[in-house]
Amino acid sequence: MSLEVARKALERYHDIEVDPDGALTFAHGGVLCVVQGTELEEGLPVLNLTCVVAWDLPVSEDPATDVPTRVALGVGEGLFGTPRVVRGEKGWDVTLRYAFPAAGLAEGPMGTLLMLVVSSASSMRAELVG
Repeated sequence: MSLEVARKALERYHDIEVDPDGALTFAHGGVLCVVQGTELEEGLPVLNLTCVVAWDLPVSEDPATDVPTRVALGVGEGLFGTPRVVRGEKGWDVTLRYAFPAAGLAEGPMGTLLMLVVSSASSMRAELVG
């Protein structure tokens, strides 16, 4: 039910693909996003939005360009979401995740909430990638 509301809300802004497992995927400003749903217990649906902000960013010893340092200092800082930086084979990979209880959210408020997170991810990407 919550994923259906999220799909309708996001379709106002993006082309949405529904994966075989029900997850919603879309892109915003170069950021790849997926919304997944789960029910923690009866009556407590939770949505998880994961945004792949950037990947294979260069490794640097200079604090001004070091990706983990920049993310820790609040690059692209928004009110919603938790950034994560992981060292991949070719450099730094950055994601932004936000999980929230979705019970009772109508299409309009759901869209606003999801787009706040996605916009934060896009701002972070713009600052990191240039």
